[in-house]
Amino acid sequence: MERGIRKAAEGFAGSFRDAINEQGLTLARLHEQLRVRGNRVSMATLSYWRSGARRPEGAQSMAALSDIEELLNLEPGALTTLLGATNRTGPLGPNQFPIDERELEEAVKAAFAALGAEYPDTSRELTTHSVTDVNADGNVAFSMTRSILQSTVGTVTSIPFLELSPGVSTPPPIMRAVSGGRIAARYSHPSGEVHGVLFELDVPLTAPETSIVEWSVEYPSDYPPQRETGHALARQCRELLVWTRFHPDALPDRIEERVETPNSFTATELTLDGRTSVHQVRRAFGPGALGVSWSYADGR
Repeated sequence: MERGIRKAAEGFAGSFRDAINEQGLTLARLHEQLRVRGNRVSMATLSYWRSGARRPEGAQSMAALSDIEELLNLEPGALTTLLGATNRTGPLGPNQFPIDERELEEAVKAAFAALGAEYPDTSRELTTHSVTDVNADGNVAFSMTRSILQSTVGTVTSIPFLELSPGVSTPPPIMRAVSGGRIAARYSHPSGEVHGVLFELDVPLTAPETSIVEWSVEYPSDYPPQRETGHALARQCRELLVWTRFHPDALPDRIEERVETPNSFTATELTLDGRTSVHQVRRAFGPGALGVSWSYADGR
């Protein structure tokens, strides 16, 4: 272990111990709280972190650390920022097309080639928040996506972002760079099922560096009706949030959660329960796609 990394681990360990002691928690209690949240970090690992013998590394550990900060009533990033630099990306897992659609994957490959990007992408999403607004007609009007991206190998200067509509031909929506880079190229597949942009990063990423980017997609009023939304991942993401917000005049009568992977598909009915939105959260999710579809009893 390099001296700088050792010091970072020791500084993290001291702050971790102090925060645990201040809350009057035992490691066993903290471990149980993490388990309930779906984080399976072991007691031994927590002990190593507290002693400074090891430091959190990789997507699963960083996801656990984010929960630990919340459970210990710390500000977000209070412990994470103490870790300093690391030369590891952590476990990468498989890189797969997220759904079982071979023809669509070929269209995606064509889009990557046209945009001058390597397929499959060598970056990954560590954390992604995707927010979709549904208009008064009950159709998708606008979406905003914010991601923490990481280079997994070499240096990444640009990343393709694609909009997929399996089985439905559409004109290209309006895709814009909001923060972290600019749109360097655009492409639409002849099928109309794949539209994309090449998002050129403000600063190149050399593995395992990370960056936060944000982009938006606007669907004009004459766009074909879209009554489903979601986000797809080619690699496991430590946290994925899909938040769908409905116009008060277009609250659906039926909402269905859709979870698709390269090998499976499940659908589960959801309810608003007095709210005007639904949100889905998955940790350690992917490869796969998470989203919702909705419909109206009045046939609109």
